[in-house]
Amino acid sequence: MLFRRGSIPLEVREFAARGGVSGTVADQLELLLCLLEDPDPGVVQLAEQTLDTIPAEALAGWLAGAEATPELRTAFRARGIGPAPHPAPAGAPSPLPELGEEPDDEHKAEVRPQVLSLLPVIERIKLALRGSREQRAVLVRDPNKVVSVAVLGSPKLNVNEIETYARMTSVQEEVLRVIGTGRQWVKHYPVMSALVCNPKTPIAIAMPLVSRLNERDLKLVARDRNVSDGVRAAARKFLLTGQARRR
Repeated sequence: MLFRRGSIPLEVREFAARGGVSGTVADQLELLLCLLEDPDPGVVQLAEQTLDTIPAEALAGWLAGAEATPELRTAFRARGIGPAPHPAPAGAPSPLPELGEEPDDEHKAEVRPQVLSLLPVIERIKLALRGSREQRAVLVRDPNKVVSVAVLGSPKLNVNEIETYARMTSVQEEVLRVIGTGRQWVKHYPVMSALVCNPKTPIAIAMPLVSRLNERDLKLVARDRNVSDGVRAAARKFLLTGQARRR
């Protein structure tokens, strides 16, 4: 999880610790528990306060249901809240009624870059985390690093979107750096190769990935004058030594 690895800016972690990131109940609880281990004491305090606002009886009923994972049950037992004898009835309200409110309809529908850019930073962060795929595609190019990197913390994000971002030359280097240090993303070959081929990718991120390219892509990189000299040279080296992956 990126929040655990500290790749997400402080302002976004504070927002999440207040319960601002939408998702399933399990997702939200796991994130809040994760933020209890945040290196920033202020984030830890906010996460504790948010967890303390959850009604214990409602949480116990949810923990007795099928959605609760064994890890969550164990974590909340340690906090003094175990599963109720019987799960909450079907259709019962979420134990987190005040958390993860969805953006209003106006913000859900609006994707024009010129309109999104006029929103306050905190509103753009909310949309980066909770908005639509189309809004994320705009906000990942936001000039404010906190906003653009917040997109990578969205629980709705999928690997196809990450591949698209990895190919973009219009995003900030920090976005590509975070993608390139995310093991869950670079294990996907299209994402990894997109980072190597993107001239905007920091060389410290691109270089270690060159050795994982297949022969066809190494040949492309070796001829691509848009990528850095170091990356091109590394690609030529692997071609000459016959160390290219056979795919």
